[in-house]
Amino acid sequence: MTAKRYIDIYEAYDRFYEGERIREDQWDYSVVPVNASLMKEKYDISFGKDIIPTDPDLCDRLFLAGVDMLLTTGFYNTDLGRVMHITEEELFEGLKMAPKKLTLGEGKDKRKCKARRGNSRRKPIIQGGPTGAPVSESIFVPMIQSYAQEPVVDTIVSGVLNTVNGHHATTNTPWEIRATMSEIRNVREATLLSQRPGMCI
Repeated sequence: MTAKRYIDIYEAYDRFYEGERIREDQWDYSVVPVNASLMKEKYDISFGKDIIPTDPDLCDRLFLAGVDMLLTTGFYNTDLGRVMHITEEELFEGLKMAPKKLTLGEGKDKRKCKARRGNSRRKPIIQGGPTGAPVSESIFVPMIQSYAQEPVVDTIVSGVLNTVNGHHATTNTPWEIRATMSEIRNVREATLLSQRPGMCI
């Protein structure tokens, strides 16, 4: 029997609030690695020298291990320091409701992102950028531009300004907000300079 509705943000918050309390370091360094190790053994996961598995049986076991990992481990809310668990029915209902394709970007820079199966001939979406790494103000725009101007790159994954106007972008301060706004403006400037203003970021 499947769930008849999805878990909305209000129910998720309530379930997190009532969930098991755990410290973030325990979650990161104990719960997740221990459960991942258990799943690796339980489902006989071994990649060998293959970075991307192509064996159908291994792919099936990886999927089952991922499902089991999520159901066993749950989701962690860093703000509340609590864990929310979902049922298998809720998980598969969510998968059924998930979009099958996405449109990323606009105009000539628009890309269609669809699920790819193993050994697909359709090329994957290529994302370029420093992916959340700290980047200094002085090189932020040129760095992003170096990714955006590459024809093979479809979308941009931004870096993080470690300072803004010389001030550290400290978490939970107004400078963090200003840094985030500056990052967005700088990425847009870089895509404009690359003549790819519609790129998804």
